Amino acid sequence: MMSKVNDEYEASLKSIETENCLDRWFYRRVGFRIAVLLRNTGITPNMITIFSIFVGAASGPLFYYDNLAYTLIGIVCLIAANILDCVDGQLARITGIKSEIGRILDGLAGDIWFILIYVFLALRLDNEYSTLMFFIPAVLSGISHFVQANITDYYKTLHLLFVSREKGGEFQNFDEVRAKYNGMKPGIGKVLFFFYLGYTSLQEAVTPKLQLLLKNLHSKYEGDIPENIRTEFRSRSGRLMKRFIDLMTFNGRSVVLFIVLLTGHVWIYFFFEIVVLNIVLAISIRKHENICSRILADLQSEQILSNSKL
Repeated sequence: MMSKVNDEYEASLKSIETENCLDRWFYRRVGFRIAVLLRNTGITPNMITIFSIFVGAASGPLFYYDNLAYTLIGIVCLIAANILDCVDGQLARITGIKSEIGRILDGLAGDIWFILIYVFLALRLDNEYSTLMFFIPAVLSGISHFVQANITDYYKTLHLLFVSREKGGEFQNFDEVRAKYNGMKPGIGKVLFFFYLGYTSLQEAVTPKLQLLLKNLHSKYEGDIPENIRTEFRSRSGRLMKRFIDLMTFNGRSVVLFIVLLTGHVWIYFFFEIVVLNIVLAISIRKHENICSRILADLQSEQILSNSKL
């Protein structure tokens, strides 16, 4: 019985390889239990996502006050919102109710939480120091957060592509997204997809070596990537996730945010977001591009060897 539950739990995840420790042992565990309770209720993953947006958004105004009780309630709201963010995806995988709009909404949820947090932290600092200058780092933090979350999501979704075709089904390139956008009828779905176009465009713009690798793999293997290449990529990508990329996830930034809020020095969080996490982002991109360059070099060596035998 326990083995069956564990198998169902793992099936509710995108992949155990892309989950960090805090997700695996807390957020995803709690999310799974809630998803199991909800799977026969008619509640859809998108309903959960929308609810999580409101729960997480409540933390911003609560963090405005230099008050321990309000801060703790705000922290609980943000933790609860992230649990719900896990529930929607796990519920989708358990029930098979998946949609591309749901995936886009899921990504927007975290952005909305933190946009409000940055605004209210800036207002709090304005109240403390009587200057609007803190809105500058708030805007820079918002932009930084958007780019970091974008690239982090891209690398994790890409990793799934090298796990299996099934797991990597959500991975899309810009041309695929644009084709779907052009074929959509006017409406909120198409509006969301318009922003997703920009999201995908940025991902490809900052990863030129990765794009070259994907083109080479597609032309040579037509999507059926050999197991030795899958294994090599997953090994290197997995180490990079643990050492750097996971720092830019909700767990990486929220732990620092909670410590900063509880100690009262909220300006430190802006420094962490703008300076520390952007350095982590730059290192992550460089190291990931190096991984792609090494695999490309291996592919070219194999091609040269194959041609010489001919």
